[in-house]
Amino acid sequence: MKFLVLSDIHGDVDALDRLDRQFKAADAVLFGGDFAKFEHEETALPVLEKLCAKHEVIFSVLGNCDEPDFIEKIEERDISVEGSLVYHEGLAFAGSGGGSKFTGTTPYERSEEELVGDFALVENAKDAGDEKNRWNNLIVIMHNPPKDTKCDMIPNGMHVGSEKLRAFIEKTCPLAVITGHIHESAAIDTIGQSRVINPGSLAEGKYAWLEVEKNPDGLWHVTKAELCSL
Repeated sequence: MKFLVLSDIHGDVDALDRLDRQFKAADAVLFGGDFAKFEHEETALPVLEKLCAKHEVIFSVLGNCDEPDFIEKIEERDISVEGSLVYHEGLAFAGSGGGSKFTGTTPYERSEEELVGDFALVENAKDAGDEKNRWNNLIVIMHNPPKDTKCDMIPNGMHVGSEKLRAFIEKTCPLAVITGHIHESAAIDTIGQSRVINPGSLAEGKYAWLEVEKNPDGLWHVTKAELCSL
């Protein structure tokens, strides 16, 4: 499957129009949150409406710039994986929305426990496959990046991601991790065998591709992960 990976649109509906060719080439869209522009929560709904008009299959969470109750809007359109476990075409999708507590100036800042708590269904679920590879088919979307990768580094070199989200990844070993939030850390990295992708901010013209397929032995693997720009 071929996924168009987006994050941090921040109210820029015009950026979505510049991706028409990419939307047509994608089997599904993975969105890492921040529909709204900073301090302009009203810009979230036009982005949601435009995004849903571009593709039929979308998996999404909220970002720290989105109002918490905006979750109702993305749930109405059946694109939310926040606090959920959703299956599609043999793959599983789960998500954690919002950002970690920092400045207190954005509406959806949460504690570490709240961020990782969105994955309770994943940690409690029993999959039918081999116990060792039971989450080989899992793709997680977390607006806040996990700690200590290329995807959570600010310009001074400090890693600002979540320790608990990283611990969750190390424990469950998902196939891929989609994140965002830290615009300056558009990057692809790994935690164990999990591919971690921060596509960067679409408001800055950045996006990514993720392609996965199933081996003859029935295990999923990443065949391509690539950063792109408009």
